[in-house]
This record gives sequence, structure tokens and C-alpha cells, in this order.
Amino acid sequence: MQNIRQITDDLYYVGASDRKLALFENVYPVPRGVSYNSYLLRDEKTVLFDTADSAVREQYFENVAAALDGRKLDYLVVNHMEPDHAALLADLLLRYPETTVVTTAKAAQMMEQFLGKQAARLQLVKEGDQLATGRHTLTFVMAPMVHWPEVMMTYDLTDKILFSADAFGTFGALNGNIFADEVNFDRDWLDDARRYYINIVGKYGVQVQNVLKKASALSINMICPLHGPIWRQDLAYFIGKHDTWSSYRPEEEGVLVIYGSIYGHTASAAEKMAAILASHGVKGIAMYDASHTDASQLVAECFRYSHIVLASSTYNAGIFTPIENLLHDLKAHSWQNRTVAIIENGTWAAQSGKAMRTILEEMKNITILGEDLSLKSAMKESQLQDLEFLANLIVANLTVSE
Repeated sequence: MQNIRQITDDLYYVGASDRKLALFENVYPVPRGVSYNSYLLRDEKTVLFDTADSAVREQYFENVAAALDGRKLDYLVVNHMEPDHAALLADLLLRYPETTVVTTAKAAQMMEQFLGKQAARLQLVKEGDQLATGRHTLTFVMAPMVHWPEVMMTYDLTDKILFSADAFGTFGALNGNIFADEVNFDRDWLDDARRYYINIVGKYGVQVQNVLKKASALSINMICPLHGPIWRQDLAYFIGKHDTWSSYRPEEEGVLVIYGSIYGHTASAAEKMAAILASHGVKGIAMYDASHTDASQLVAECFRYSHIVLASSTYNAGIFTPIENLLHDLKAHSWQNRTVAIIENGTWAAQSGKAMRTILEEMKNITILGEDLSLKSAMKESQLQDLEFLANLIVANLTVSE
């Protein structure tokens, strides 16, 4: 059964959602699934924007056929060659062999790598090229490394719609409501949008900033991403989030506590730190056990908050593995401009604090507050004063930051 939705007088949503997928890109948990968005423009010429993942093959082709309503497919615009958007490309061209594929030279090269050959009808475009389809005129905006090197966006000059590829996307299957203004985005989608951006694109902040500058020169009424809801209202809000994330500024002035604890003693010290911070008026403290929280969520939360407390047991003369992995993940994502306090623990040779400092000092503009609080096996009453002192440093720094 076809399941399309009309977006404008001549633009249709033909994508589909996958609620069976457990790991996006086989690494990021997606408990709410994911959508594979694709759009069909029915002008004097018909234009399909990207395809979809093979997991939704049957639904996708039913949708495309329904939207075409007996017409031929004139153009397929490939904005992004990643298989979750291009896996059905070869199948589509077998069904619609008269189609001209419009894409970048780099994408055409990847097409040959994935499919063994390029499309029979291929039209290569570069920055600023235009394609007239009748009432509409499309122009192409190059967006390399957002988040692959071949990526481009397509801008409809007529209706002022930006087909943004993976930019402005989010995890989560669509539940009938395909527009962001039809859902409670802050409550139900923002965390997934943040986790999606930070983990997939977060490393490429400079490139995202370049694309945001290009977008600022366009008059945009609607953003149609390849994952998640379509934006037709409050665009400045969501674009602003991406500006914050891609410039590595904290989204919130607040404290995040992450601990790695083997037998619970490091966790106890982290809990006490949170309680002291709260007693000093710090609100909205977030706390995570690194052993029981997926790394993608921890990375996203570290991008979200301005101040982070890292508490780690010593393990094999180094950092407890989940915390060590997190730090390397943050470094790989170019995490920067944050303030950190360190708590270490070790029964006979506490070394985790020094090792954490070493990794943090390799990152850009990371301020480490005071001396590391060093525990031996378990926190003692005599160390409460030291914990209070470290908490006071965080509070004072928060006040200055505000």
C-alpha cells in the first residue's frame, strides 16, 4: 500500500521509516528507528531527490510509483551516495531507465565504486549550476564533508526549499507526522537530533559552518532533510542549534557528571559531588554511568554541557575502559571549549587522573579545574573538604561563565 504525503502543490514525500533497525551505521543505537526521506517533484519534468535504504525497498517503490501517477521519471538528484540513501539507485534505474541522474563528479565516482558502473544518463553539476524543470528552477550547493566528501544540497529557487541531504537530520522513525511543527520537537526529538549531529557530523564543525554561511545567503522557507522531520516553521531555531553544535559552543551552561566505577566507590564519590553541587544551587545536573550508557549519548551530552566532572577508577594502571574510550571518542569528534574537573580512584596506585589529563590536554581549549581529587579505594570523611573545594571551583566558574 502506497504511503505518500503531499508537501506542497507539486512536491511529495515518498520516503519510509524503519523501526526494526537496531544500530544506525551498525554503531549507534536507534531505539525509535529511523526514517529514510526521499522527495518527488511533479513539475513539467519529474524530479526524485535521493532514494532510500534497501530495508524499505517495497514501500519505497510503491510510494514512488504512486507519486509519479503514471508519468515517467525525468531526473534523479543524488545529493548523497551513502547506501542508506543510494542503495536503491540501481534498482530505480532498472525500473525507470529513461532517468537522468544529476549529481557531483565525486558522487559519480562513488556510484561506480558501489555499483560497478555509472548511470547511463548522467549530468554532473557543480556549485551554482541550475536545472529548470518547468515552474521550478533548482540550483546546487556543494557541502563537502557534511558528512561525506561528495555531498551537495539542492535548493529550489521557486518555492525556496532546501533539500539538505544528511544536514538537519535526526534519528527516529516518522509516525505519520512528517513536519517538525506537528510534533513536540524539544521533548521528543531534540536529544536524537543532537546525538545524530554530534556523532555523525560533529568532527566537521568547520565544514558545517561553511555550509551554514552558504545557507544564510538563501531565502529558505522549508528544509527537507534525508532523516527526520521536515522544517517549515521556526527554521532559525533548528539552524541555530546547528550553529552552536558546529562552533563547539556549549548548548547549556550546566554540569554533567560521568563516572566509571568498578565496585561502586567511584560512583559514590560522583554522587556526593552532584549532591554538593546541588546544595550550592546548581540545577539540572546530568549524571551517567559510563558502563551502562551508550557512548553516542555520552558524546552528545558532553557537547551539550559547559562543565563536565569525570570520575574514573584506575584500571590496568590507566583509565577505566569506558571513560578512556569516551575521551578518545571526544578527541576524535574535535570536542573543545569545555571546563572539566577530575576525580580518580585507585586502591594501590591511582593513575587514572594523570592519564585523563594527558588526553584532555591534547584537545583544544579544555580548562581543567584545580587539582585532581584522588581517592584510595573509597572516599573518606576527611576528603569531603577537598570535594567541597572542587565543587566550589565549578560553581564559581559557572557563575563567571554566566
